Amino acid sequence: MIRRAPSRLSLLAIALMAVVVGGCASDDPTNLESIVEGDFPQNSLNPAGPQARQIDDLFWLVFWIATAVFVLVMVVLIYSIVRYRHREGRDRPVKQVHGNTRLEIVWTIIPAVVLAAIAVPTLATIFDLRSEPALDENALQVEVIGHQWWWEFRYPEYGFSTANEMHIPTGRPVYLSITSVDVIHSFWIPQLNGKRDAVPGRVAHLTIQADDPGVYLGQCAEFCGLAHADMRQRVFAHQEADFEAWAVAQAQPAVIPTEGLAAEGWETFRTVCSACHAIDGTEATTQLAPNLTHFASRTSFGGATFDNTEEHLRAWLRNPSDLKPMRPDRNDLAAGRILGMPDFGLTEDQIDGLLALLESLK
Repeated sequence: MIRRAPSRLSLLAIALMAVVVGGCASDDPTNLESIVEGDFPQNSLNPAGPQARQIDDLFWLVFWIATAVFVLVMVVLIYSIVRYRHREGRDRPVKQVHGNTRLEIVWTIIPAVVLAAIAVPTLATIFDLRSEPALDENALQVEVIGHQWWWEFRYPEYGFSTANEMHIPTGRPVYLSITSVDVIHSFWIPQLNGKRDAVPGRVAHLTIQADDPGVYLGQCAEFCGLAHADMRQRVFAHQEADFEAWAVAQAQPAVIPTEGLAAEGWETFRTVCSACHAIDGTEATTQLAPNLTHFASRTSFGGATFDNTEEHLRAWLRNPSDLKPMRPDRNDLAAGRILGMPDFGLTEDQIDGLLALLESLK
């Protein structure tokens, strides 16, 4: 039997079906489990704040204008194909007809008008998104610093810093000052605003605001090295009172255990981890890597890529590069180059102690 090859129409139908099916997902920012599992978490067409809504409105304006132009062009094209198609007994025209001045003027003016209709709201939106919140809006100030490959968030008003997970109050603008310490990164929380590059030696600004409590995921949008895909961030939006309670708790120094397995972990931390990690209220003050003062209160680690569970932490402490692509070595650390966490060859007893210590840092 001879099998017939699939027609082009069949292949096109399969491709369109794949696109439609690939776009099907639920999107609930209050469902952390769904978000962590990657169920459609970075949907820029589902705005959750006024800045993202401006971008969404602009997108749909341009989309419908482009759709109208497409339909108009297709109608004229199909009409021309049908009306002037070749018919039996009709000779081909010998004389070629050149341009019609009136028509050329019309189809030059129309695109200019269309482009102006798109350009004016686009520029207005860009300038509006880049503007600083008014003083009477009482914006929260947050400093965002990109590292290979994690995000640092500093809260100067409260005097503490955290990593990969930003907490903000709902209904209140958050003014971000964004920079980088190594290479160019790009900060992006699709449901709250557009992208803004983090460039070494420069400070860019971005305002985000969440309408409702929830968890909103982001991603570094500028290729920045080996673990670029695992440089993510989570934004937790709380009611104002809940945010204040969180901020007050984060500003407290860590309570270091003095006995038991966690105390043994503290000794390992002092000799191995304190070269890069800081814990507020202790002698560990070097912060080349994430601040771990209240590590146990975070839902993720490793660039907001892994759930903060004992299983993931144990695997990370055994060899971080097994979970996240990194190739640092001790020479990098000695030269001040931090390209991820190296494998320190920790024993299982040392790992048990560090796990107990990290669990105690509430």
